[in-house]
Amino acid sequence: MRAAEYVPRGVKAEIRENLLAALREGRDPWPGIVGFDKTVLPQLERALLAGHDVVLLGERGQGKTRLLRTMVGLLDEWTPVIEGSELGEHPLDPITPESRRRAAELGDDLPVAWRHRSERYSEKLATPDTSVGDLIGDVDPVKVAQGRTLGDPETIHFGLVPRAHRGIVAINELPDLAERIQVALLNVMEERDIQVRGYTLRLPLDVLMVATSNPEDYTNRGRIITPLKDRFGAEVVTHYPLTVAAEVEVIRQEAGLVAEVGDELLEILARFVRNLRESTAIDQRSGVSARFAVAAAETVAAAALRRSALVGEHPAVARPIDLDSVPSVLRGKLEFESGEEGRETEHLVHLLRRAVAETAKDRFAGLDLRPLVDTVVDGHLVATGERVSGAEVLEALPELPLLHEVASRVGVSSTDSPGRIAAAVELALEALYLRRKLAKDSDEGTTVYGP
Repeated sequence: MRAAEYVPRGVKAEIRENLLAALREGRDPWPGIVGFDKTVLPQLERALLAGHDVVLLGERGQGKTRLLRTMVGLLDEWTPVIEGSELGEHPLDPITPESRRRAAELGDDLPVAWRHRSERYSEKLATPDTSVGDLIGDVDPVKVAQGRTLGDPETIHFGLVPRAHRGIVAINELPDLAERIQVALLNVMEERDIQVRGYTLRLPLDVLMVATSNPEDYTNRGRIITPLKDRFGAEVVTHYPLTVAAEVEVIRQEAGLVAEVGDELLEILARFVRNLRESTAIDQRSGVSARFAVAAAETVAAAALRRSALVGEHPAVARPIDLDSVPSVLRGKLEFESGEEGRETEHLVHLLRRAVAETAKDRFAGLDLRPLVDTVVDGHLVATGERVSGAEVLEALPELPLLHEVASRVGVSSTDSPGRIAAAVELALEALYLRRKLAKDSDEGTTVYGP
């Protein structure tokens, strides 16, 4: 390393150079991050280029933790460390007394190991029982019992922050840390040294401190103390996806779907979540997490999979009837305003129907659905439900050219499986019901569309 004139870089300089290289080459430095391109990411990139410690401020389920974990990709893939060193020190820049002694004794024979960037990211969920020892360190009684004196720096067992030397330290929900614990971070963030049990170790720690926090008006459990807040160089405010398309992309990326769920159903769920975020019945201080939309999509897929097992339909394809399972299952994930007790499901059903109507209006714009209305009025009632296959839905209707057009509007061809075509037809029937062109009766898991 000396022969190659290798010069150690600080972690902030390393991140800055790798981020600049990605921007110059047109590579995406934030894979998997959706909807932040023109808002959050430019602010975060400026903060990292400036070498600032960062706190992300936003409501639950806005992707703050995901964003922090993506920062790992800005570190060098491999970096040299002194083999066996407790803090992962650079071979040319040891900082602990033990490593300095080894470097002086062994010289160029000092053993070197290579550490992957994934090992240079440390994350701690702040909880009220977190101690100074967890974050900074404490005297190790075992080392004292081995004969070392209390004043010996080598008796210290290092905590999370020193062990992240030359890496990234992420603290989730920072306000949940007791204020006296937050005080312990002040020296780390400004002077870059640590104090343990009255001993001050002048360790030139090289860490990037990042944290997440909910808005203070929501987080009643605590706050970030003013001196600590002052030491963060940048506060970046996150947000929920700003468009339906971005919401759909997040759902598609994050959901583990056990059955096929068409884009039109994901669009309905995306609109549903956006309606919830605008509803006066929902406590908007707590927010409506993106995890709600993801869980809703997974619930819809599970309903489709269950039906495929009951009726022997393959492949398992979700249909609009499966949306009925969402309000009752996911009601507990939301916080309602006081005075709405007993009306929670009613609100959810209403907003879900609005989302269906908005999506159908967008998908079927300019398409005349009157032939479908006339067919149902003429006596072709259509039954659907958890024990009705897609083929049975289609068999209830005669051959209509309109049905092919309906299917094409949701990206389904006439040669696709009956389940996919039935999903498109059901969406059209539900749209006609919501426009009061058809009636709908539900009983014991079966829904019938009629005149």
